[in-house]
Order: sequence, then C-alpha cells, then structure tokens
Amino acid sequence: MPTDKDKTRLRRKKRIRKSVTGTTERPRLTVFRSSKHIYAQVVDDSAAASLASASTLTKALAIDLNEKNKQDAAKVVGEAIAKACKDKGITQVVFDRNGYAYHGRVSALANAAREAGLEF
Repeated sequence: MPTDKDKTRLRRKKRIRKSVTGTTERPRLTVFRSSKHIYAQVVDDSAAASLASASTLTKALAIDLNEKNKQDAAKVVGEAIAKACKDKGITQVVFDRNGYAYHGRVSALANAAREAGLEF
C-alpha cells in the first residue's frame, strides 16, 4: 500500500508529466530514488522507448560505489548517464524529477549530468 507521502509524490508526478515530455530531439531524463539506490533513465516518449539508463545497481558502477555515501553515488550515476547519452549522440534532455524535491540526491545527479556535458 502506498503511504500518504507516496501518494502526494505520485500526485506531483502526474502534474509534472502533463508538461514534461521527451521527444526524439530532446528526450526526458527521469530519476527514481529508493531508500538505498538511485536510477536514471533517458526516455523518448514519442517512440515509447528507453534510450539509456544507469543506476547504483549497474555492475560497472556498483564496484566503485561500495565506500560512497548516497550523495556521491548519485553523482557517479549522473556522470554515467551523461556518458551513455553522449555515446548515443544525445546532448540535450528534459529533466523529470519524478515528483521528488529538487534537493539532495536528485540535485546531485542533475548537477553531475550537467557537468558531464548534458544540457537541460
């Protein structure tokens, strides 16, 4: 059962998704965070396809994240998603915070992705 906190986040998410959509030229970078992990995914909504993804559970990243705290792990995931996008020729994205406050891990991931070369 979703808690009241989850319900309000989902309500915010629906409100945000009315205006934030990913296109082929400018896909949507969406973030999901759980209590232990953080996930980032680049989605083309017009084709209903996921173009790139990265998370703290990705095998290549999980090895480096053993000693890091959640903020630092979010930064590593942000850099990894930016690199994956660059490899696919994506330079501009629309950021979807998925109902979470733009603070803490969500902000760290976004700033790391910006510093690694993504524009949003």
